Order: sequence, then C-alpha cells, then structure tokens
Amino acid sequence: MRVGFGSAVLTKRPHLHKSRWKPAVGELHKDPLVHEQIFSALCYLGGAEPEEILNACEEYLRQHDKLAYPHRIIILRAMEAVVRSNLAQLDKSTAKIVIFLASNEMTKSKEIIFEWQQAASNVLVAVGRRFINKVMEEVLTKFQPGIVPHYFIVQTFANLSMTNVFGMVPFLNSILGTMLPMLGMAKQDNVRTVFCYALQNFSESIQEYMANLDQAPDPTVRRDTFSNDLFSAYEVLFNSWLQTRETKLRLAVVEALGPMSHLLPSEKLEEQLPRLIPGILTLYRKPAEAYYVSKSLCQILEAAVNIGSRTLDTQLEALLNALQLQVGKGGRGGASSFPDRLLGFLLPKLESGNERTRVGTLTILRQIINSAPSQMEIKKPFILSSMKLPLQDNSNKVKRAVVQLISAMAHHGYLEQPGGEALIEFLVRQCALPTDQLPRRHSLETEDLTDGHVRDISVNTLFLISTTVDRMADVLWPYLLEFVIPIHLSNALTPLCKSLIFLAAQRQEKDEPDFQLLYEAGATLPTPHALLARLLVVSSQPYVGEGRAAAVLRLLNVLHLSIHKALGPLWGKRIPALVEHLEGKGEEASLSQKEWEDQLLKFLRQTLEAISDTPWTSQLLLEMGRQLSSYNGSPQEKNFLYKCIGTALAACPNKDLVRKQLQELLETARYQEEAEREGLASCLGLCAITHLDETLAKLEEFVKSDVFKKSAGLFSIFKDRSDNEVEKVKSTLILCYGFVAKHAPKELVLARIDADILRNIFLYFNTKVLGIKLETKDLMLKLCLIRSICLICQAICNSTQSGDFTFSRKAELVSQMMDFIKAEPLDSLRTPIRQKAMTACMFLVYPFPPGLYLRHNWKHQPGMPQGAQLRPLWCDTLRALKDLLKSILHRHMTPHGLQIMFEHLSPWIKSAKEHERERGMEVSAAILEFYREKLNVNTVVPFYNVGLLIALFAPRCTDSLAGTRQHAVDCVHSLLYIQLYYEGFARDHKDESLEKLKALKTGLRDPDVNTLFQACCNIAQVIAKRLPPDQLLSLLLSMLEGLADPDKNCSRAATVVVNSLLKERGAVLLEKVPEILAVVHSKLQEVEEEAVRKAAQQTVHILATQHKAAVVSSLLGNPLPLDSCSCLMWRALASEPPLATQVLELLLEKVNRDVPYKENKSFLRGSGSERVATFFPLAATCALHEIMSVPECGPAIVGLYAELFVSLLLRVSCTVGVHLPKNMQSKERKSAGRGQPLRPLDPCSSAVETLKAMLTQGGSEEVARAVSASGGWESLRSVERHHDGVAVLASAMAKHAGPKLPLIVKTLSPMLNSIYDSQRLTTTAFFAELLSSNVVNDLVLLASVMDSMTARQRDPCTSVRMLALRGLGNMASGSPEKVRRHGAQLLASMMNGMDDKDDPHSLVALEAMGGLAKILGFLEERDVRSMLLHIAIRIRPFFDSEKHELRRSSILLFGHLTKFSAGSCEEAFFEQILNGLVTLLLHLQDPKPEVVKACKFALRQCGPSMGCPVLCDMFQNHLHEDRSLHYGEFMNDVCKHLMQSYPDTLSRLVATNLFYFKSNWPDIRAAAPMFVGFLVLHVDREHSQQLDLEELIAGESQGWRRTSAHKSGRLVRSAGTRESRICSVNMLLEKYYCISAA
Repeated sequence: MRVGFGSAVLTKRPHLHKSRWKPAVGELHKDPLVHEQIFSALCYLGGAEPEEILNACEEYLRQHDKLAYPHRIIILRAMEAVVRSNLAQLDKSTAKIVIFLASNEMTKSKEIIFEWQQAASNVLVAVGRRFINKVMEEVLTKFQPGIVPHYFIVQTFANLSMTNVFGMVPFLNSILGTMLPMLGMAKQDNVRTVFCYALQNFSESIQEYMANLDQAPDPTVRRDTFSNDLFSAYEVLFNSWLQTRETKLRLAVVEALGPMSHLLPSEKLEEQLPRLIPGILTLYRKPAEAYYVSKSLCQILEAAVNIGSRTLDTQLEALLNALQLQVGKGGRGGASSFPDRLLGFLLPKLESGNERTRVGTLTILRQIINSAPSQMEIKKPFILSSMKLPLQDNSNKVKRAVVQLISAMAHHGYLEQPGGEALIEFLVRQCALPTDQLPRRHSLETEDLTDGHVRDISVNTLFLISTTVDRMADVLWPYLLEFVIPIHLSNALTPLCKSLIFLAAQRQEKDEPDFQLLYEAGATLPTPHALLARLLVVSSQPYVGEGRAAAVLRLLNVLHLSIHKALGPLWGKRIPALVEHLEGKGEEASLSQKEWEDQLLKFLRQTLEAISDTPWTSQLLLEMGRQLSSYNGSPQEKNFLYKCIGTALAACPNKDLVRKQLQELLETARYQEEAEREGLASCLGLCAITHLDETLAKLEEFVKSDVFKKSAGLFSIFKDRSDNEVEKVKSTLILCYGFVAKHAPKELVLARIDADILRNIFLYFNTKVLGIKLETKDLMLKLCLIRSICLICQAICNSTQSGDFTFSRKAELVSQMMDFIKAEPLDSLRTPIRQKAMTACMFLVYPFPPGLYLRHNWKHQPGMPQGAQLRPLWCDTLRALKDLLKSILHRHMTPHGLQIMFEHLSPWIKSAKEHERERGMEVSAAILEFYREKLNVNTVVPFYNVGLLIALFAPRCTDSLAGTRQHAVDCVHSLLYIQLYYEGFARDHKDESLEKLKALKTGLRDPDVNTLFQACCNIAQVIAKRLPPDQLLSLLLSMLEGLADPDKNCSRAATVVVNSLLKERGAVLLEKVPEILAVVHSKLQEVEEEAVRKAAQQTVHILATQHKAAVVSSLLGNPLPLDSCSCLMWRALASEPPLATQVLELLLEKVNRDVPYKENKSFLRGSGSERVATFFPLAATCALHEIMSVPECGPAIVGLYAELFVSLLLRVSCTVGVHLPKNMQSKERKSAGRGQPLRPLDPCSSAVETLKAMLTQGGSEEVARAVSASGGWESLRSVERHHDGVAVLASAMAKHAGPKLPLIVKTLSPMLNSIYDSQRLTTTAFFAELLSSNVVNDLVLLASVMDSMTARQRDPCTSVRMLALRGLGNMASGSPEKVRRHGAQLLASMMNGMDDKDDPHSLVALEAMGGLAKILGFLEERDVRSMLLHIAIRIRPFFDSEKHELRRSSILLFGHLTKFSAGSCEEAFFEQILNGLVTLLLHLQDPKPEVVKACKFALRQCGPSMGCPVLCDMFQNHLHEDRSLHYGEFMNDVCKHLMQSYPDTLSRLVATNLFYFKSNWPDIRAAAPMFVGFLVLHVDREHSQQLDLEELIAGESQGWRRTSAHKSGRLVRSAGTRESRICSVNMLLEKYYCISAA
C-alpha cells in the first residue's frame, strides 16, 4: 500500500528504519489542508509501527528546534493519536522518550502558547493513562515548592486526575501539600483559574475514588486525608478569589466550590454554611452565571443534607426566595423535612402580583406535589383554596404554570376535592383560547408564549387527564357536558367532545351499552333538545376548529339514546356517512359549505321524521328560538340556526305554533345584519315548503301590523336612522318573498308569482311621496330585489308548468335591472350591484338555463375591508357578465351574432390597460367555448369572419400577462374548431394540430420573450394550416392593424403571425400586394417600437421573395420625397443578397428605360424651356439609395457593380440642372411647413448620393473618399463643372477600383451614342480621364477608348468634341509609349480640332492646342515636321485672342514647335518666328501672368533658332519664369541686337508694332511705340531709308496726332546723325505716350 502526502511517498512494510519515516515528518507546508493530510498520514503509519513513528517524530522535533510551533502542533497531535490508539503495545523506553519530549515541549516557553502547549499536555495525559508513574516522575520535577508552576503543569495534573483516577489520587496528597502555599503566590487570573480547575478535578476524582474503594489499588485512602488541605484551599477561593470582577475566574471558583464542599470536614462545612449559601445566592444577580451557580449550590446543599446540617433550617427562607425566582432544584429536599413551613412560605407568594414570583411559586408547588405526595395529602384543601387568584391571572406564563399544576393535581386526587370544579372550568376556558393565525416557533420560551401555546398545553392536559387518570372519569363525566352549550367556549368543543366520547365509551364498557344521561332534580346538565340544537349548529362549520364538526357529530352519535330513543338506527347510519364527508373518505368528499349545510338540514329532517313527536319537535323549536340570541356574534352559525328553525317549522304539523314562531321571528330579527336577513329569509322559505299560505299570510300581516308601523314610527324621530332601518326591513321582506318562491311547492308557486309575490315586492321596493315614485338609494334594498328576482326566475324555471306561464312583468324587470347597471360608476367596482343585476338579466333574457344560478355567491359583507372584498366581488361580477353574454349569444348562435358580440368586446381586448385586456380575453374565451359547446351545424355554412376574429385574439398570445396569453390560445383554439364544425366535421372530431395549441398553454406561463415568440410561431403555423383561403387576406389585414397595439409584445406577435402566414400561404396574394403594403406603410407611421418596425420590414421582405415585381412596383408608387416608413420598407429588400440583386435589377431597368426628364416651356424664361424630372426614374433612384444604404446589400452591389455604376453615373448626368415637377415641389413645401423631417429632394443630388452609397457598400469606399476629398461630388452636381466631377470620379476609379473598369467601360461605351447630350458628355469625360491613367493600358482598354475618343470628334456637341480631344491629350501622361505609335492619328485629330468650324468660342481649338502640346514630346519628328508650318500658321491668330487661355496655349504650343524646326523646316520656321517675334515680345507685358510665362517659354525656345547667339543668351538669361524683367532695358537691348543682326527686318517689325498701337491692353499699347522707337534708334543709316514713318502712319487721321507724327517722320528722315535720330525718337515716344495717356 502506498500513502502519499506532500511530495513524500511511503511504502508500508513490516520493518522500516527510522530514517525511512523522516520524509513523512519533514513534509510540512503552510496550507491547513496539507497539515491535515500529514496528520492523517502519520496516524495511519503509526497504526502499523507506533514505536517507530513516535521515535521518528521525537527525533525530528529534537533536531529541528527552530521549527514553527504550528508544525510542532501537528506532530504532537499525531503522537497523541498514536499513543491513544496503541497504548497497550507501547514499551517503557518509548513511553519515557515521549514523556520527556512532551514535558519539554510543554514548558519550553514560559509564555502561554495555548495550542502548542495544550497538544504537549495532551500527549502526557494520553501516556499517563498507563504510565502514570513515569509521567508524574517527569512532571513533578517541574513542580517545585515556592515557585509558581507553569500553567500547563497544573492543567496536566487536573486532566490526569480525571483520566486515571486510581493512578492519580495517591499523588494528590503531596501535590496539594505543594500547591497550597502557591495559592497565595498566584497573582495572575489565568493561573488562579487553572488552580481552581485543578481543585475541582481533584475533588471529583477523590469522590470517585472513594465511591469505588473496592476497586481501588489502595483501599486505605480516606476522605480525611484531603479534608484539611482542601479546606485551606476553600478559604482562599471563597474569601479572596470569589470577590474578583473577572467573570472567568469567578465561574471557575464557583465550579470548584461545589465538588470541594463534599470533602470539607463536617464541622467546618457546618460552620461555613451560613456564609457559604448566601455568598453563592448573591451570584444569581448575574444571569449569565445562573447555571453554574445552581449546579454548585445543588452540590453544596447535597453535601449539607448528607451531614444532616441543622443550618439549612435558618437558610431555608433565603433559599426559597432565591430559588423560586430561579425555579431551581433546591426545594425538593425541604418538602419532606419542612412541609408546613414550605407551604407557609410558598402559598402567600401566589397572592403576589409579580408574574415571575407567581410562576416560580407555581412551578415549585408542582414539583412539591409530585415529589412529596404523602406529606401534601392533608394540605389539599389549603392548596386548592389558595388557587383563586392564580386562576384569574391573565398572564400566559401564569396560565401555563397553572395548567401544569392542574395536571399534577389530577394525578394526586386534588380535583376530586371541593373546589376542583373551578380548576376544571379554568382548564376548559384555556382550551377555548384562540389559536395562533401565524406560524409559531417550536420553542416554548416564555418570551414567545402566546394564547395558542397555552391552548395547546391545555388541550393536551385535558385529554391526558381524561384518558390516563382513572380517578378522573367520575369527576369529568358528565360534568364536561355543561361546557358544550356556552357559545364563548366554542373553541374548546373539539377537545371536550374527544374527552366526552372517550369517557362515554368507558361508561358503555363498564355499565351497559344502552346507558343514558340521568337528569336529577337541580341538575345543570343541558337538555337533549339543547344538545341537539347546539351540536347541530356547531357542526355547520365543517372545516374550522381542528375537526370540530366531526367530533361533534361523533358525540351526537354517542348520545343518541340520551337525545331520543328512536334515533339509534338512523344516526348509526347517517352520522358515520357525514363524518366520512368531512374526513374526505366518502364518494362526495370535500363538500362546499352550501352542500354541507344541505346535508345537515336533510339529516335534521330525517331526524324529525324518525322522532315523529309533535311535542318533542315543538320543544326543539322553542329551544332553537331561545338559542338564537346567543349567536349574535356568530353570523354564519346563526344563519344556519335559522335554516334549522325553518326545517323544523316545515316538519311541525302544529300550524298555530308555526304562525306564532313566524311572528316571533319577524318581530325579533336583527334586520340591520345581513346574515340575519339571509337566515330569516331562508327560514321562511323552508317553512313555505309545507306552509306556503301561512307564510305568505304572515308576511302580509306583518307589514300591516303595528310592529312594522311602530318600527317606522319609532325611528321617524331620527329621520336618517328611520329610513335606514325601514329599508333594511323592506329588504328582508323582499328577500323572504324570493326564498318563498324558491322553496314553495312547484305546483303552487306559479299562481302566486304575480298576485302575491311580485306585487308585494314592488310595493315594498317603490316608495311614493304624494303619489310620486322615488328611486331608492339603499344598496341592500337593491341587492335583495335583484336576488329575489333571480330566485323567482329559478322557481318559474323549475316549475312543471313553466312552458305555459306568461311572465307579464319580464320587460319591467329587465328595465329595472338596466337602470341599476347604468347607475353604477364606470371607473370603479365598489358594490356587487352590477354583478347581481347582470345575473338577473341573464335569467330574464335567456329561458332560465338550469344550474347556472348555483354558482353565484349572493353574500355581501359591507363591513369587510375593501381588499378582502375586491377579489371575490370582481370574480363574481365577471362570472355574471360571462353568463349574461352567453345568454344573449345563445339567442343568435351565428357568425354574425359572434361578430356583433366581439365588436363590443374589441375595445377592451385591445385596451392599453393590462387588467382590461385580461378581463376582455377571459370573457372572450368563455363566450367562444360556450359557442363551441352549443353550436349545432345542420348545413355547411361559411364562417365568414373567422379571419377577423383570429386577428383579434392571436396577438394576445404574447401579452404581458400570463392569464391573457393563455386565454388567447383558448380563443384561437375554439375559433378554429368552430371553423371545422362549419366545414362539416363532427363535434367529436379531434384535430391533431389544434390539440397542440392546448399543449402550448403551459409554456405561455414563462414570461421569457423568446419562449413566447416561439409559441406564437407555432400558433401561426396552426392558423395557416387551418384557415380557409378566402379568410387569409382579411386575417392579414386585420392582423397588420395590430402593429399599433398598445402592448409591445402583442404588436410584435402580430408581425410574427403575419410573417408566418405569408411564408406559408403568401404565394396566392399577388393581386393583394399593394393593399397589404399600403397597410404596412400606414401602421409603420404609428409604430415607434424598433422590434415591431423590424418585423414589419420582414413582412415586406417575405412578400418580395414571393412577388418581387409587384412589391417593387407598389413601393415605387409611394410619394416622393420618401418618408421614413417608405425608406424602411425599401431597406427591407436588402437583407438577403439574392433578393437584393433581383430588386436592384428591377430598379435599374426602371431607371434606364424610362425617359429621365421632360422639356417644359417656362413663361419665366420667355421662349426658353426647363428640364423636369420624370417620376419613376426619380423614385427608382431614391429606392436604390435606400437599398444600397444597408450594409447587407454589399454582395448584391458587388454582383451588379458595373451596371449600377454606369446607370447611376448616367442618371447623374441626366439630372444635372433638372428640376422637380411642380406638384412635387409643392409637396416638399407642405412637408417643410408641417415640420416633417423629410430629406430635401433634388434629382441630381439624389443620384449623386445613390452613386456614393453604391460605391461605399460595393467595396469602393476609397473611391468615395477620394472623390469627396477632391470636391468631385459637388462638381458632379454643377452644370458648369459636371465634366470635372466625372474626371475626378474616373481618376479615383482608375486608382482604387481598376479591376472593375473593363466591365464598366464595356457597359458604358454604348452610351457614347446616346440621344442625350448629357450622357455622351459624361461618358466622354469619364473615358477622357481614364486615358490619363496607365491602368487603361494595363487592362488592355487603350485602343477601344482611344477609338471612342477619335470617333467623338464628329459629335454635334462641342463639349463632347472638346473632351474627346482632352482624352487624346491625356494619353501623354497615361500611355506615353502608345503616343508615338498612334502619332499620326493623334496629330490629325488635334489639327482637326484646331480647324473645327463649329466652335464659336474656340473651346475645341483650345483643347486641341493643349493636347497637342502634351503629346508633342512623344511624337515622331517626321510626323510633326510635315505639319509644322500648318500648325504654326494655324495657331498664330490665337496669340492675340481675347481669351487668355487661347493666348497661353497657342504661345506654349509655338514654343514646343521650335523643337521640330531644325533641318529642312528651319528657314521656313524662322520666318514664322519673325512673324511672331513682335507679338511674343509685346506680350511680355500681357496682363495675365500665365501668358507672360508662356511668352518667356516660347522666346527661350525660339532663341536658338534665330541664329543670333547674343539674342539667344539674352532670352535664356533674362526670361526666367520666376524672375522679374526690366522691360525697357530688355527691349532696348533686344532691338539693338535685332538691328545689328537683322537690319532688313526693320520695316516688318515696325509694321507689326503699329498693329498693336490700337491694342485693348494698355501695357501692350504702350510697349509697341517703345518697341518702334528702340528699333529706329538702333538702325543704321543705310537701312533706315527703308522706313517711311509718314507712309506707315498715313492711316491716322486724328488732327494733331497726324501732324505730330508727320513732323516726327520728317525729323527721322532728315536726321543724318545718330544724335538727331535719338532726338527724333524721343519726340516720337513722348508724343505717343501723351496720345496713349489721353
């Protein structure tokens, strides 16, 4: 066997060396669980090899001196356990080792470490059980005289003295001798405490030794050996230590004094008792020490009695005073010795008013009676006479003590003495105490003592003394019968009857079976009539009083001979049967109150029939009448007594007595009490069974009698009270007539209804003053009238001639009931008037359904708290309503009748208030169940409204109230079965699916939402399976109305049912789709609950899966702008990609095929027109936006990416600048005016947002973000910048969505031939921008796109042609390597663009020049040179264009052309340079900076081609784009070098300059004369002759200008020297500047 703990694993073998055990001892851990495992393992191993394990533990502890004491404790505990288990096998050497170790461990620390030192002490005590001498030898070495010993040395002595008495007592004499001097040295409380503990144990062990001297090893030991030492110790303890305030020490002293008192010298004890007993008694003042004080005192008293102490006589009174408070044990000893003094002390204490004193005295007295019966025999009268005051004490504690004392007295013959009857009566009164209504605690602590506790003790005591104390039989029988009649002792009847039954049984056994009660003269026993009346009334409450009714009936059976000799056979059979009903053993167990009363009344009738003795019956009637008044506080029992009187009257043949009794009953009745009125009416009704005429006559006679008039006249002094009392009398009389009609013989009653009964009822009910009928306000009068009417109706129904009876006053009665109902408040249910009146109407409307009235409770208790009445009143009212509605429905058992009924109930079923819905559903379930039960279908007819009705109830299956949910299932279940019946199924047909509905009801108790909706789905499936096809639409539409149900759960349930129905049977609803969607849309506007809105979306989704085109077409018909509900419905179509794909295709078809806009003439624009958007493409665009805003639509968008992108892009192009129709504009304004949060509707913006949503959800978020960052979306909306926005979009697509472009290009290409300019424009702009990206080349799209652009040069739209050229030009950046291949084609296209004749604004030419400039660097030189001069000549007119863009582009292009001027074209192009030189130089003063930069660029490019290095250097050095230019100096130098290099060009240059004299730009106009002046200045004389200024400016005809110029010319011509030319030029320039300034 292997035992593991910690990491050590030990193998158990017969012989192991010590070292093998060391791992077990060494495996120590901080975890307490590990400690216990080690302890268990050591104990287990010690069982096999005890000595080895003990040695191993000792060695381990010795070697590990620093081991923490918690670990040492484990080892010591294990050693103790091993020693205890194997003490017999232990050898002396091992014991000695263990003793030495334990002694050292115990005393190693001077401080007290309790657990450690206690463990070591326990080891010593365990070893000392066998090796006491070895232990004492070791321990006594540490118990030296004059030195206070270690705490655990003394404790070890004490424990050894108890575990090994015979071995330890011989050592005690020497120990006590050493210890006594130490007592005075002990100053610490803990040391004193352990000395007390040792003295206590020493004393007890000495007593045990002395008691068993025959077994002792030294029989010569005597008590005297220890007496003197113990007395010395006693003096220290009693005189010094007992006075301490330390509770623990004081208790130790008290516990020690008790055993020590038995060993004190007798004379010393006698001497100390006068001090000792009072000293101990004073300690009772501290309640916590009472037990220890009592225990010690008991030992001291026993010691005193043992020595025959006479001191006790003087201490007796003090002892009794203390002990009666503590209810101690000290009185027993004094009872036998001092009976007179003891009673003389105790009995006066019974007169004390102090509860505690009285209880203690009674308790001691009970103990004395039980313990000293012989001494108390002569004291019985004295004791009984002293009980008068305790019997009157109301304290439950005193009552309990008295009952316990009575029990003791019964056993010792006290109750047989005179005065014992008072104690028996007291005991019976306690049995009549009320029982506890609340659950009580099981303990009988005095603080918890209640009347119920006292009653329980009393009941048990009465039964015990009746059944177990033989001498009490004659005392209790038949005396206990006297307590049966008093009403106030009703609660004691059960134990009384049980005791009487037992005593009677004893009598029957002892005497004879036919014993009877003997009525002696002056006897107080109740008469047989009184017993029968009383016990019969008591038995009318079958389930109260702990089986009281059964006990009473059994007692009656026992007394049958005493009641009447003729009752034996009848009662012997009937009473056991009645008892079986009560105890649930018969076939008709658990009878209701009414049924039980009927059984008792039947029993009474049978009893009277069996007796058949008129005088006896008359005497019984008189006795019942006498007992009536005693039940005034017990209305139910009094009510039954009235019924018993009525039954007895019916059985009495003496009509005079009957009339007399009726008169007396009517005169003495307490009419203000409801139970009395009810009882009196029942009494008269029962009497009418055989005395109908007498009863009716007595009623009329009573009303006419002086008694009735006096009651009215007497109270007329106090008008309010008079009215109230008279109304109560009238109420009772009306009720009496009702009961008379109910119980009267069936063959006689109909003839009396109108003439005698109803006439008098209305006579009493209707009050007239001066001939005017007044409406009564008395509630009870109304209730009695209603009830009487119901009883009369029942009487008519039960009559054998009811078929021939004409109820002439039925209409009047119905009208009266309706008036009662209308008078009740609508918002509260305070009285039962409404319920009772509805019940009466039910009886009046329907021809009296038998048995219904049995269920109605007519008792009204206005004195009850409202909460106590509310629930029963409500239930009764609801039941009455159900019965009334059933009776009405029974007259019209048709679907139409059901429809009318539920039209009235529908507002309650759909109410926002939970309780109203619950009531409505409960009534509905009852009505439908009634309809189903009563329906009798002769022919198959349609249940035309089953769908509407199911729609009313099905949503309630998830109502917030569990009751409502279950009633809803019942309603659906009934409706579907009714439908089956109408279809021709048999009434006993069971449909499997419908039966499952019932099984769902249990689950509907769970309020968990998921559970409820799963059940709702199951219900919907059953409905879908069983609903007729023609009812499907009405059910759906009605169910959709439930979306706005005030109960959120029900509105959700409505959608669940709708969706389930659509899934199952929606395929047949194609034509009804618009109607269904219209209702969904309408209800969504009313619903805010998110879950319901989602469920409604699911409805739309399900419909769409079955009828896509119809749903899309219907939703497209919704007005624009779309409201939130329409948006929600569109989004519902996006949840599943397959459906979303199909819907998107349908919408795209609508967008693409319909005309995007219409041209309308606008009177505000004169003869112009405006474009107006068409409805369906716009609606489809909005729908696309809503669908594609749903994340779940992503896969569908990806699948149709190209189609969606192209369609939406073209839709954007078609809506730029397009307006809404006027009717939609007005709708927008109205919506804004109403504050509706509709999104403003703009055709273009709508298309742009839809495109944006498509890109975002289609995985191209980067595209959308890039377009937004570049402002592309705004540009797309702009008429002027639309193509720029398209370019931004195309660029983003090329960058972020390249793989999608091939399909887009393929789809978009046909649109280049669209009939709409806007679509061609957008397509061309998109393609043009694509050509700027290399992705076109990568995707092998270049050729097709380039061809498309080339073809667009013939497009009728200027913008399209311009964008086509832009696209061709973009090839330079997108596919530069392809430009060279297609150079000729591109060059031709650009030239055609510059030659465009249908370009009034030169936009095409501008784009052509820009594009040509881009591609020139990539063209073959030969291609360019062939067209070089043509290009240069063609662009020359644009140098001076009014549009700076044209100037800039043409000049830049000219600069680029210079690159191709070398070779054969050099001279020809030089001429083009000279032709444009003046223009380029003058436009260095152009107002547009970009034109100036272009001129600088062109001049720098032209410089090398001019053949003048100096000019070339000037152009390169001075014409930098980012540097400013000193134009005058620059021109002076340029002209200088021009005239030096090309003097022959003077005239050409001057002529060109003269053209700019009329320029529109002031700076250029100013620069031209300067240019001319500098040319003239620097020309040499030889070449100056070629210039004739006069001729050149001959065209100037302005007066002084021409003269001035003419003079200047002459000056130039005549000036032969340089100086004269300079002067002439200055004059020319000055004059021209003046001209310019003017």
